[in-house]
Amino acid sequence: MLKKLTILIFSLSLIAFNANAGSDGELALDENKSEAQSTKDCFEKLNRATFSFNQGLDKAVIKPIAKGYRKLPEKVQKGTSNAVKNLSNLVTIPNNVLQGDLKTAIINTARLAVNTTIGLLGTIDVANKVGFPKYEKEDYGQTLGKWGFGPGCYLVLPVLGPTTIRDTTGSFANVMGGDPWYNASVHGNNEFLSEGAYIASKAITGIEFRANNIESFENLEQNSIDFYASVRSLYLQDRENKIKNIQRGNVEVIYEDDDDWEEIETNK
Repeated sequence: MLKKLTILIFSLSLIAFNANAGSDGELALDENKSEAQSTKDCFEKLNRATFSFNQGLDKAVIKPIAKGYRKLPEKVQKGTSNAVKNLSNLVTIPNNVLQGDLKTAIINTARLAVNTTIGLLGTIDVANKVGFPKYEKEDYGQTLGKWGFGPGCYLVLPVLGPTTIRDTTGSFANVMGGDPWYNASVHGNNEFLSEGAYIASKAITGIEFRANNIESFENLEQNSIDFYASVRSLYLQDRENKIKNIQRGNVEVIYEDDDDWEEIETNK
């Protein structure tokens, strides 16, 4: 148990800001009271203190690493991004099944097979080039939401960043046996899938995200009256969008450039 908890922390340690995006914390999905708006911040004082700690960690460690990553050749960055995205299918596919979306599970299984073989272990996104449908990640928190479980209280975890009781439960379900990539790496006893490879794949995901959004986060922090409230609002709304499969609604966590932040501002 202790070993798995350690793996969870190290695996996600460089994704502290993986869900940190927003504008002024006052966005609304629609005229009705959404799940995001009704989620209680039961531990706000503690959450704000943890949020400040995570900001310090980001500025001291994660952001400098992300800046170094951006200096790598573009082809190296693209190949790395494709590879970790390909591996994420190993979590998405079982969640497609659990959500009853067998058609998408089959498509993503084919995507994984094509990219892993023809695409040289996923470094080339062949599936995208030949016209596969757009890939949407799924996780166990989303599955719990689609099964009708409410988010519970909002949380900010040390290092791991914003989450909810439901999403935290989903994250533990992922590592404690629900992630085939984790199981193959740690329990497979084979030459190619090691525990270190698992940790590296998760860390690279966080580094890539942070590298793509350095300016966006800086702009957000400078223009937010309450940065904490902005992150909380958009994390909750993004999770709600993902559970409802709303594509690019009013909010989206992963942004590639500053134009997307401008798009959010127009939706206020």
